Amino acid sequence: MKSAVRTVETLLSMVGLEEQIAELPPEAKEFPVFVPLPFLQRMENGNAADPLLKQVLPVAEEGHSPDHYSLDPLQEQSATLADGLIQKYRKRVLVIASAACAINCRYCFRRHFPYETAAIGDSRWVEMAEAIRADETINEVILSGGDPLSVSDKKLASIFETVANIDHVKRLRIHTRLPIVIPDRITDSLLDSIWKFRKSAHGRQVVVVIHSNHENELDQQVSDSLRMLNESATQLLNQSVLLAGVNDNVEALVRLSERLMESDVLPYYLHQMDPIRGTAHFEVPIARGIELVDAMRAQLPGYAVPRYVQELAGEANKKILA
Repeated sequence: MKSAVRTVETLLSMVGLEEQIAELPPEAKEFPVFVPLPFLQRMENGNAADPLLKQVLPVAEEGHSPDHYSLDPLQEQSATLADGLIQKYRKRVLVIASAACAINCRYCFRRHFPYETAAIGDSRWVEMAEAIRADETINEVILSGGDPLSVSDKKLASIFETVANIDHVKRLRIHTRLPIVIPDRITDSLLDSIWKFRKSAHGRQVVVVIHSNHENELDQQVSDSLRMLNESATQLLNQSVLLAGVNDNVEALVRLSERLMESDVLPYYLHQMDPIRGTAHFEVPIARGIELVDAMRAQLPGYAVPRYVQELAGEANKKILA
């Protein structure tokens, strides 16, 4: 992550597209470029339409958003129990485990999130853990961010141990893009910590939800790391976002599902993109999304077809679109 590309100029130069450099609006500049080299190296040199490049390259369209696009479309701030502790659904709480992301995706629904007051430090984690311990209705803790795997193995092991000592928490869920972006992040010590949590009490589960949008993200090294992770976790799932110009065709979605299954990952959700300011150029109409998922069902077994969902602020659950 320390060697990640951090400027548009460097990004375009490294993929042979120096001529594409253009002046960007302030809205695009406010969300910095951050692309680790292992992800960048999977891009096709000289291809301005590369589906991985389009996910991370700032464009002028980020300065043009419809009125209903907002800074916090899911109203996470109103669902915040305490700094860094969010509860949108019953029996589950989400912990902002880190402010650091594996990669800055231009469609990110938390690109305007106030991480400076949310990410946990040691003292804040103690307070969060006590809040979780005090509410016996909570049976699942979700580590999110940023990316929770940007935290050191030592700190993660401490978090896992604390959660394991809360009797009414039966599941630990980790939402991460790091296994896709930097597959070397799946270390022996991380896998050992996951195993220890699962053995801490009968029936404890660890669900890891990765985030991949296109088959080109899943090279052999990524697939090998995912298989290792699958051997330690209880379940390994993938969620994608439907993105114009990236995966909004049935061929790309089918190949992604097939590649995920080859890597021991179950396709889980295909998200309708959240209307976050600066991302409207990625939007795919819901009617088109439904058509695509229906077409996927004609080519894949049912378990390989992700549920097409939309998250709406204030709702008790995600809306299943197809």
